[in-house]
Amino acid sequence: MDLPADEPQDRPPPPPHRVPEISSLGLDTLVTEVSERLQSAAAVTDRMQRLLEAVVSVGSGLDLHATLERIAQGAAELVDARYAALGVVAADRSGLSDFIHVGIDQQTAARIGDLPQGRGILGALIDKPEPLLLDDLTVDRRSAGFPPHHPPMRSFLGEPIRIRDEVFGNIYLTEKRGGGGFTPEDAQVLHALAAAAGVAIENSRLYEEGRRRERWIAGAAALATALLSGDQAHSALGVAVERVRELADAALGMIMLPTGDGGLRVSHASGAAAGQVEGELVPGTGYAARLRDGESVFIEDMSQDPALVMRAARRFGPSMALPMVSAGRTVGALVLWRERGARGFAESEKQLAATFAAQAALALRLAEGQRDQQRLAVFQDRDRIARDLHDLVIQRLFATGMMLESAARRAVVPEVKQRLATAVDELDATIQEVRTTIYALQHDEQEDEPDTLRARVLRECSQAAAALGFRPSLAFSGPVEDLISDGTARQLMAALREMLSNAARHARASRVSVELDTTVYLDSAGHPASGDPQAPLRPGRPGVLLTVTDDGVGIPEGGRRSGLANLRRRAESLGGAAWHEPGPGRRGTRVRWSARL
Repeated sequence: MDLPADEPQDRPPPPPHRVPEISSLGLDTLVTEVSERLQSAAAVTDRMQRLLEAVVSVGSGLDLHATLERIAQGAAELVDARYAALGVVAADRSGLSDFIHVGIDQQTAARIGDLPQGRGILGALIDKPEPLLLDDLTVDRRSAGFPPHHPPMRSFLGEPIRIRDEVFGNIYLTEKRGGGGFTPEDAQVLHALAAAAGVAIENSRLYEEGRRRERWIAGAAALATALLSGDQAHSALGVAVERVRELADAALGMIMLPTGDGGLRVSHASGAAAGQVEGELVPGTGYAARLRDGESVFIEDMSQDPALVMRAARRFGPSMALPMVSAGRTVGALVLWRERGARGFAESEKQLAATFAAQAALALRLAEGQRDQQRLAVFQDRDRIARDLHDLVIQRLFATGMMLESAARRAVVPEVKQRLATAVDELDATIQEVRTTIYALQHDEQEDEPDTLRARVLRECSQAAAALGFRPSLAFSGPVEDLISDGTARQLMAALREMLSNAARHARASRVSVELDTTVYLDSAGHPASGDPQAPLRPGRPGVLLTVTDDGVGIPEGGRRSGLANLRRRAESLGGAAWHEPGPGRRGTRVRWSARL
């Protein structure tokens, strides 16, 4: 076949295909970039893994302080910081209430001294709780410098820890390992850790709050059990004030009970200065009046409060006083003091202490009701015994005495007459002692009983029993309360106390008797006047005669007479006298004290 005329017959072959060189395509750069991206992704993955491990570690425990330490340690490891710290912001945002540090050993920390208070760069993060990244904190105008022995620090990264809308504290990181400063990526990682830390801290706080409430409830239950189980209220309240002081982390705890004049008296105290404040009376105005009215009293710093009247108050700082109110009646007050400079009482602590005080008040009222029932049963029994003594025993003793007197009149032998007369005297003394016992049974020493002279004499004799080893016998003659004035009664009680004390210290007696007689008449020297007691006009002036007789060793010749001299001065100031003489049968001592009425 013929070819077209317009196509050439001979065409040259195409040129051979050339493969371009790899370097000319830039593949080495691409491979390097891919490798770098893979390494970066691996680093990010590793950091995310470390962040996840740190988050898990932070939430692995419920103890708050241990949780804070794990947060600080985890933050330092995540961003390769040499030093880390976590500062807890105070409730009033005035500074830091706690500071946990990582990277500074204990020896260096001891040389540095006090922990930071939240000033300088740390204070800036408190004032403005936002992330803070600095390449060199020493040149920042907000920096306050470092104390002596503090390690050098330049790069800085700070992040606030938030619990909902509340700023709990801040994480501080310094000195990036390997040099250089912290990066925005470091800030992002720390931000994520801070968010997890906020949840962990809130869980720890809720756990501790629950434990604290549990301890307070257990303390209130223990107090109620002690008061209602028949134990003595005094010892139960002593245990309660010790327990509540420990629960509130206070230096001093007190329970105050109302007095008759509207004030409060410290009945129980535990802790520092307990011996100084126990028994102290707080007048019924101001502080005590507010508590008696059912008002709680909180004081930030008692050392700066001029209104307080208690002697030890200046030594202490925060205080809370809570009324113990039940059925509208204030039965006491719970008072807790912390050391000067200590943290104030939190709202949760105030609420727990108020609940404890309310439960303690209810337990006190119930215990009072139980004791009243028991006391009523005892009074009824004592009243029955007193009636039996009066109606049966005294009448029989009196009849026996009359028979002995009749027998003495018919007796012929003088010795028999003397012995019968002595027996009659002993029966008279026994009747007086039985009457005194009847009075004691019918007039128990209660706070609501009138503080009569008879009651005071009975109380003084009861208290002397501890020193003597036995209770003195006691006899009254005449209307004691009607004739003896208050001034004379005070001197008489002081004289009785001196006489019983002398008998306990020196007499070595097995028997002591006390007689108080207001039917005597005194001569000009203060001694009982001679004359017929039955005469219409008795010689001398009416007086009171106090006699204490013992069967001890007597007063030796040349012995000290200082106690007798004190008695004499008291008696002479009232127109009376004081003297001593041998006891009956020349045995022991009889001390007498008189005063005009």
